[in-house]
Amino acid sequence: MSIQWFPGHMHLTRKAIAERVKAIDVVIEMLDARLPGSSANPLLAELTGHKPTLKVLNKQDMADPARTEQWLAHYRAQPGTRAIPLDASHTSPARALVAECRELAPLRGGMVKPLRVLICGIPNVGKSTLINTLMGKRAAKTGDEAGVTRNEQRVALADDCYLFDTPGVLWPRIVVPESGTLLAASGAVGRNAYDDETVALDLLDLLKVDYPALLEERYRFGLDPAALAQAHADALMESIGRQRGALVAGGKVNLTKAAELVIADFRQGHMGRITLETPPQFLRWLAAGEAADAERQKQRPDRPKARPARRR
Repeated sequence: MSIQWFPGHMHLTRKAIAERVKAIDVVIEMLDARLPGSSANPLLAELTGHKPTLKVLNKQDMADPARTEQWLAHYRAQPGTRAIPLDASHTSPARALVAECRELAPLRGGMVKPLRVLICGIPNVGKSTLINTLMGKRAAKTGDEAGVTRNEQRVALADDCYLFDTPGVLWPRIVVPESGTLLAASGAVGRNAYDDETVALDLLDLLKVDYPALLEERYRFGLDPAALAQAHADALMESIGRQRGALVAGGKVNLTKAAELVIADFRQGHMGRITLETPPQFLRWLAAGEAADAERQKQRPDRPKARPARRR
């Protein structure tokens, strides 16, 4: 399934980041710990260039701890990059963020050369919640919808450390189909960009193989892991709908309602601690997606040349 979502305000955010980054010492990219690869925006890497980067794997309390360690190792192996996990239970995130940023920019600090940090990330990754925690008040608007924050903000992390917040931004084209599904499942794209049933079925296909025990514990299918892995996702969703009373006249399952239940259970962590991708898995998806996109670009017919402007 191809999912695309790039509202008009994201074009403005892209320009704002490109302008702001000129005076920035460190870039913090917030990622969703449940899908660290798919929630890393390649557009940000393009905009921020070779600035030292701190990858923050947010919502790590909802992610698979073993896979979180794999992702931290993956990012820490990259030059000029540090990585830490974070979740809403951290009582002093500012201290952790400042410490990591100072390591990345040791020549900055003090009132003469304050440390300037830009925080970026895709929509609904938790930036606004973090900003509110840092400021100790409801300064940033939050919500369970993608694209809530629209304006840039500045936060003092310390006397000599300033954090600049920007609205969440996706990339203009999502070339990895699997990432589109994962982003939709996590709530990173607007509701009008995807079909609930398709996303829920794809999500069940992933979970029945990687997390059969958690799926069985949540929905009580009565299947052992091997049988669950072989079950059809549509049959599983039908079962979930019947269990949860998502029925219409005649006792038929309302598949849209059942799909909404599955997606909500994942987003709210009711299925348990889940990470939907590993570094090797995501890199395979990325290579395949980029190759397919390159082939599509080759096959596109040349656009007609623009007519020369008339002389006046």
